[in-house]
Amino acid sequence: MDTGPEEANAKTMSEGFIHTASALIDYINDVGFLPLLNVGVAGWSADEAVDEECRYAMRPDGSWEWPLWEWKGEILRESGCAYGKFFGGKAAFVSRAWWPDMCNYRRSRAPLPAEDSIERAILDTLKAEGSMVSRELRAACGMTGRGMRSRFDSCITRLQAQCRIVTEDFVYAHDSRGHRYGWGLALLTTPEALFGVEACRPDRTPDESRERIIRQLRHILPALPEQRIARLAG
Repeated sequence: MDTGPEEANAKTMSEGFIHTASALIDYINDVGFLPLLNVGVAGWSADEAVDEECRYAMRPDGSWEWPLWEWKGEILRESGCAYGKFFGGKAAFVSRAWWPDMCNYRRSRAPLPAEDSIERAILDTLKAEGSMVSRELRAACGMTGRGMRSRFDSCITRLQAQCRIVTEDFVYAHDSRGHRYGWGLALLTTPEALFGVEACRPDRTPDESRERIIRQLRHILPALPEQRIARLAG
């Protein structure tokens, strides 16, 4: 019988035990795979791991604060982990140690996009430029017309799920006083540009990488049904 989400991850973490970005980096390196927000497995997300004061909150003046959100760029710069929409179209961190297997297996499940596809245009543009803010990348690919943003976003999500694109950092707007504001724009790049070619080609078959990933997911999510584990692996 399926275990409900409230039970699935009871053994893996105590909610709200992380208070700093550096502690979250340690936790990502420990578990290997960690969604930013809840993906339907209770307890398995950075948002649930951090202290309540680090989660999203509205201020009395209508503004907001969200330390976890603001940590994302620091985590990527300091940890060397990968970040993208890896699980069910939701953003997640993958530690540097687990990235080669994730990339190896996920890419084996999806062929390189066709030459005349939007996805290929995105990849070719990033390979030529190195990294680009999402808005600039969309314009460079000619996707500026009505309704094109959602189509572009869908392509980015697919390419991230296939481990062909990752987020390198986040770029923020600043007010006249130099204060950062807004949600930030993703600075996108290819894993080869960020981590190097060898980090994307481990000395294992895709099936061997899949088994390693599944073993780790079983370890960190011991009560999750096997079918769900397989879906998370990709």
